[in-house]
Amino acid sequence: MSRAAVYGTGSWGTAFAAVLADAGTPVTMWGRRAEVVAQVNAGVNEDYLPELRLPPTVRATTDPAEAAEGADVVVLAVPSQTLRDNLTRWGSVLPRDAAVVSLMKGVELGTTQRMSEVIAEVAGVEDERVVVVSGPNLAREIAAKQPAASVVASRSAAMAERVAAACAAPYFRPYTASDVVGTEIAGAVKNVIALAVGMAEGLGMGDNSKASIITRGLAETMRLGTALGGEAVTFAGLAGVGDLIATCMSPLSRNHSFGVRLGQGMAVDEVVALTRQTAEGMKSCTSILELARAHGVDVPIVEQVDSMIRHGATAQEVTAALLSRPRKAETG
Repeated sequence: MSRAAVYGTGSWGTAFAAVLADAGTPVTMWGRRAEVVAQVNAGVNEDYLPELRLPPTVRATTDPAEAAEGADVVVLAVPSQTLRDNLTRWGSVLPRDAAVVSLMKGVELGTTQRMSEVIAEVAGVEDERVVVVSGPNLAREIAAKQPAASVVASRSAAMAERVAAACAAPYFRPYTASDVVGTEIAGAVKNVIALAVGMAEGLGMGDNSKASIITRGLAETMRLGTALGGEAVTFAGLAGVGDLIATCMSPLSRNHSFGVRLGQGMAVDEVVALTRQTAEGMKSCTSILELARAHGVDVPIVEQVDSMIRHGATAQEVTAALLSRPRKAETG
């Protein structure tokens, strides 16, 4: 039997801990805040998923070393832009033979590194031990045990299978894959596209508009992912179009909801103050744009979202800029 450590007590980390436990894998969670850890040990996480009753095989601690003890699957579920700082503090306690799983969907500001690259650099984890889990996995639906599927990607088939076996719950179906790069890029860029789709909805646009943004967003995601070495087929699967649809269309998506409020005229700071949660697309749009420019990849939707987040462009200006781009072939 596997034993898992989950670092991070937010929505997705908590939901995934429940998935692991329901699959028969005992879990010890690590949390920074003692009050949330106490809640988890009481069987709930009122701050993030109040409706979820955690299985008795999920416990929590504020001690990173205690969480890691005996784990052969280590799950990292902290906000992507905090990963480096967190691993600098406690990455040395991670077991040297464990599969190290990234649930994070972002590109690091300043370095433009993917999360697997940060894990390898800071915690000294070999590429073969890094596993990425990504797919259409909205935390509240998973917490409600609604059926879902996900991709478990690793350069090592054995590590991918270890993690897939550990999280194969009755309502959660993992599929293994080897394309770490494509899986990570799909997960990061879809958050930015979801912001754009939310803006369109906030402006009162309909399904034609949103479907157009999703489809062209998939095109630029695939351009970037394949330029970095990802496989085109990944973007047609669960980690690509599957996750993109869920994140862009669901009101449960923080990135979608954040974008809706921007489209309704709220300023970025106002939305942050109101929601009090991380919209990864807002954090990562600049680093994704820098990564794309460094590889000569055209990402107009990401560029326009960045202009709104960083430079104060309005949703109307973003829409006008996208619609006024020069005409070209769809596959160009």
